[in-house]
Amino acid sequence: MTLTHALSSLLYGKDACPGLVACEWAEGPEGQDEIILFQREQDSSTSRRVEPFTPFLWLASPDMLDESGGTADIEKLSGSAPLAYLAFFKTWKNAQEAVKELKKKTGQNPSSNDAPYLFINDPVQQYLMLTGRTLFKELSFPQIRRMQVDIETYSTPAYDFSNPERPSDRIIAIALADQSGWTEVLSGEDLDEKSMLKRFVELVQERDPDVLEGHNLFKFDLPYLFTRAKQQRVPMRLGRDGHRARLGQGRFSVGERTINYTKCMLFGRHVADTFFMTQAYDVTHRSLESFGLKEVAQHFGVAAPDRTYVDGAEIARLFEREPARIMAYARDDICETRAVADVLSPVYFAQTQMLPFSYQQTLVRGNGGKIDALMLRAYLHARHAVPLPGEPRSFEGGYTDIFYTGLARHVHHCDVRSLYPSLMLSRRIGPQSDPQGVFLDLLVQLRDMRVEAKRRMQEAHADERRWWDARQTAFKVLINSFYGYLGFSQARFNDYDAAEQVTREGREVLKHMLDWLQAHDAQPVEIDTDGIYFVPPPFRNEDEQAQFETQLQASLPEGIDVEFDGVFPAMFSYKMKNYALLDDQGEILLKGAALKSRGLEPFQRDFLKEMLRLILEDRAGEIADLKARYAEAIQTRAWPITRLAKTETLQDNPLTYQEKIKGKSRGRNAAYELALRSGRDYRAGDQVAYYVTGDKKSVAVYEAAKLVSAWDPEQRDENVPYYLAKLDALAVKFNDALANPPPPDVPLQGELWGA
Repeated sequence: MTLTHALSSLLYGKDACPGLVACEWAEGPEGQDEIILFQREQDSSTSRRVEPFTPFLWLASPDMLDESGGTADIEKLSGSAPLAYLAFFKTWKNAQEAVKELKKKTGQNPSSNDAPYLFINDPVQQYLMLTGRTLFKELSFPQIRRMQVDIETYSTPAYDFSNPERPSDRIIAIALADQSGWTEVLSGEDLDEKSMLKRFVELVQERDPDVLEGHNLFKFDLPYLFTRAKQQRVPMRLGRDGHRARLGQGRFSVGERTINYTKCMLFGRHVADTFFMTQAYDVTHRSLESFGLKEVAQHFGVAAPDRTYVDGAEIARLFEREPARIMAYARDDICETRAVADVLSPVYFAQTQMLPFSYQQTLVRGNGGKIDALMLRAYLHARHAVPLPGEPRSFEGGYTDIFYTGLARHVHHCDVRSLYPSLMLSRRIGPQSDPQGVFLDLLVQLRDMRVEAKRRMQEAHADERRWWDARQTAFKVLINSFYGYLGFSQARFNDYDAAEQVTREGREVLKHMLDWLQAHDAQPVEIDTDGIYFVPPPFRNEDEQAQFETQLQASLPEGIDVEFDGVFPAMFSYKMKNYALLDDQGEILLKGAALKSRGLEPFQRDFLKEMLRLILEDRAGEIADLKARYAEAIQTRAWPITRLAKTETLQDNPLTYQEKIKGKSRGRNAAYELALRSGRDYRAGDQVAYYVTGDKKSVAVYEAAKLVSAWDPEQRDENVPYYLAKLDALAVKFNDALANPPPPDVPLQGELWGA
């Protein structure tokens, strides 16, 4: 299965050059810029060729360039938008000098919305936009060479977690695998750390992957590898052509979170972190309780039933006693990493075939930036002037409401299929700053191609079905981001009036659906932006249900399609955007921070999950016994201390924290206080695991906290009243919702046909 250029040039770029697996910028021997292209050939070899490159920027006026403009060729663009000129430069250095001068002259940074110039500070993106090329054209996902990397590390006994800066800590295993099924574990029992690192570099060069994959590569494995390699004086020549790896600072935004990370750039290769992919997946699905490799592998059903499990805190000690078990654990970890990447990577592969980005950039760029790149590429090819972004302003968002809290049975869910995109297409709502109509053309083509991909997926045999599914998902992810683009402050073609119109008409559609449901004896439970959970009136048979659904659809305007996509035996509605669903397979789906907070201690998370299951299975009467069992375990100190402990990562150096405390710019924190009191060399990035001691339920945690590594199982000192109070508080949070009876004459607890 391949991608052909018969598909949209608007989406896939105007150049059909096939097989590109990487694209790099370099300064040529005579000072001219070069682009090095790595291409997959028919015989599966990788060729290398060089092409010239002409960098560019957009300008409001050619008069803005002075001496630096002498190296530029100016081209007037059509249209009346502010940035109406393109300046082409002989070299990247010339372009950067011009940007420096423009910044000085205008007082505006290139990233400023008000800047009367626009410069894309990535030569690879510029080249791909200018040529209309993209990576991976005519390639299928299995044709990409992917190598997975995972390390295991030793932590000095006095510390809870390993730190590469600490001389006594070290790498004890480097596990490697690739898509062919090959695996190899470099063992610290057989090799010293320097030899392991040198062999790792050799294997990357020998097997020549296009992509290096790992789980939490950017935040842990790669920084650790590079820090230890520097100490051992091992050159990390992991790039093609023997290039050394380059490190930098990156930011990854997903949902409401922004993650700062160590960016690793490998010449001619890409780095893909499934930890980041997992977080992006959860923004849409909201089904993961943890982003750890083991939990993610279990969620996707790719964990081997007989795999080796080792508690992270025991790795160092177990390596000293049973090194073979640690190596088996590392091998199982790398196989799970490959399996998780097999699930999550194809969507990004499919997007890279469309976008003027490297694969690595596609993985970390937000969807707003991706749509912006497609828009700018189209305007660049049309040689049309581009606008300045609109000034940010607030406007009313989607419709959310809650109508019932407590337990509801036989809950149905309906939503408008792609509500906002459907409204934009049916009402022709797009940015006023887009006279070329690219925004809506892209949206139409993405919609049509998703429909086609879903059709092909249904017809394909098993081996190809997953790749068509990845493609339709890639289209879906972009489609659902077009509304957000309108209200994205950094979007070049944003339009707050258009965004406001979309949400206003979306609220009207949902309010109509809500009124219709209530008029037809259904009880709404919750409404959230584009969907409604409700309990329908009792149906005597399937025909009555089908008629009910058909009538709701018929009541909606043309172009608005309702989808009945779930029936749940039970729903526990806690508060707005926080609920638990029991599906017909007995699985529990949680939504909302109140029900899946990662800030809870492990025993609290376990209690919450068990309590919610009892509620959903209409066994709330057993909650008292459940709570009593947990209370008894706390009182009798039956659990290992890890069930009660919290783990926090130090974002600052403890000495920096201390200075902030002196300056009264932050409050006290238990993890930092413990790091300072320990007398050990804790640094930013270290993790601290602690529990609370004492004999009173009300304590200052930062004063009563104690390191888990200092816990003595023979003289247990955890604060029983404190943890009992936390258990009580968690149970009390749900009392009001449980005590809330259904409104009179509403069939929330009624039986449906066939139930």
